[in-house]
Amino acid sequence: MDNYIVSARKYRPRTFDSVVGQHALTTTLKNAIATGKLAHAYLFCGPRGVGKTTCARIFAKAINCMNPGHGGEPCDACESCKSFNENRSFNIVELDAASNNSVDDIRILIEQAQMPPQVGKYKVFIIDEVHMLSPGAFNAFLKTLEEPPAHVIFILATTEKHKLLPTILSRCQIYDFKRMEVPDIVNHLKYVAADAGVTYEEAALNVIAQKADGGMRDALSIFDQVVGFSEGNVTYQKVIEDLNVLDYEYYFKLTDCLLQADVPQSLLLFNEILSKGFSGQHFIGGFATHLRDLLVSRDASTLPLLDVAESVRQRYREQAARCTPRFLMAAIRICNDCEIQYRTAGNKRLLVEIALMRTAGMMMTADDAPPSGLGPTQAIPPVTAQKPKSVAAATQQATPANTTSRPQSTSSHTENTANSSHTPQAQPASKPSPAPQPAAAKAATTQSTNAAPSKRLKTLSISGSSQQQTATETVVQPKQEVGNNPFQITDLRMAWREYADHLPQEWRAMAERMKGIEPQPKDAVTAEVVVENKLVLDQFHRLEPYINTYLQARLNNGQATIQYRIREADERHRAFSEKEKLAAMLEKSAPLKALCEKLSLSLA
Repeated sequence: MDNYIVSARKYRPRTFDSVVGQHALTTTLKNAIATGKLAHAYLFCGPRGVGKTTCARIFAKAINCMNPGHGGEPCDACESCKSFNENRSFNIVELDAASNNSVDDIRILIEQAQMPPQVGKYKVFIIDEVHMLSPGAFNAFLKTLEEPPAHVIFILATTEKHKLLPTILSRCQIYDFKRMEVPDIVNHLKYVAADAGVTYEEAALNVIAQKADGGMRDALSIFDQVVGFSEGNVTYQKVIEDLNVLDYEYYFKLTDCLLQADVPQSLLLFNEILSKGFSGQHFIGGFATHLRDLLVSRDASTLPLLDVAESVRQRYREQAARCTPRFLMAAIRICNDCEIQYRTAGNKRLLVEIALMRTAGMMMTADDAPPSGLGPTQAIPPVTAQKPKSVAAATQQATPANTTSRPQSTSSHTENTANSSHTPQAQPASKPSPAPQPAAAKAATTQSTNAAPSKRLKTLSISGSSQQQTATETVVQPKQEVGNNPFQITDLRMAWREYADHLPQEWRAMAERMKGIEPQPKDAVTAEVVVENKLVLDQFHRLEPYINTYLQARLNNGQATIQYRIREADERHRAFSEKEKLAAMLEKSAPLKALCEKLSLSLA
């Protein structure tokens, strides 16, 4: 049986034209050979497995070739080329600096450099992993590297150029090798598979190329592994099974569930992925990449950034058409935040599940969830008091002459319920940048069951090449009136807290401040809120029209209002001592005073 040779060695390039993915560098080297403009020292740097040592060997063979071909390619027929191919050439010396990194090793190399070549013009020294040389070895090598003998050329190769001394870099021509692109690796794998008689699916080769991360040697090693596992039939399912890669089918299914706001099915899919042995971090990183691929699939100009097989590319285009850019960008941000927090999270599974629920929450309507997408809907029970008949009659007899236009924000609205209809509230024109209204205040005011339901506002989406604009049609609606039902201060305070509960997330600080304040009655329909400084007063003034509108609708009283002022200096309470507190208590409670006198109790 013949000795088996791995593909990375068997299909190692022997000419510049067979080098994959480094066209600019190989062209530069061929031109240097053709014109005879050769430097005395070269530095090849770049990631592993991209062809640094391979190009160094081809370059060394080409400059010693006695009959160079067109464009500087070696002929592979002369004595120099044959000796190199048979590994018996004394003109090309390879040194592994990882294991030969001492000063003595460099001194031996310098002594060898003094001897002229046996065949050909140059003696070439290829020093691999040159960054592993010791500081003493670097210093011993500097003079020879700067002024070598005329027949010597040094080719240094490294994966970590930043570890080299500036004095070394300044003495070399530097060639930066880039990572190979997925299409280049796939095309080379197709050639290798055809030459080896292996059947394959293009999607399987794409997975291998992506797993190789730009390294051809890694791609060929993975290819050999998969060929052995699949017995010569490389399919997509065999590849993901052998390499433990998460199937993109899960990502497509999960995206469909999130677009439908199907939280239970999304969590079940995530549980199935965990049951197959994948970590949550691996999943969330892959899902973020899937969302990025969907985003680039929406535009034909960015479609080349999608490194997948053509059959999968069509699926990305179809699903991307159902996703809005806003949804995709927000979902990518959520996944990225989750991946950053994953390492330090105590409950890692819960962290990923929350990220999925937040992503699904973006697709929920106002009836399904609040604007934040986190938490249950908080519905305000309708007022039980009936509207006076005179008001109801006036509402039913409203004519188009009494109608008014009320613009409504397109960001959120709620459906009409069976027991109440909702009227969008107009924002005062005098406020140039009004504060956002809470969900309930934006949605509606409570009306009796015999009131005519309000119409929805229509939203028109106008797509442009550079931005998306939103226009809102103004719908003329009947003017809604509220009654003059009497109310208690407790009812007003309850409505005040309800308004605070419905403020959006960015107004949470204001909501907490409102909950710590109780409006005090001023007269039958007016209450007063006293604040500590002008800054808080200005914030309440911004919310004042919306709070009053909400309270009037909630209490069914069109005169219900709240006024705001700053606390006067004489109203500010000072801190009382313990004795002062006890004296106040004894003055208010006769039994407590009698008990203290009987037992002779006093503060120490």
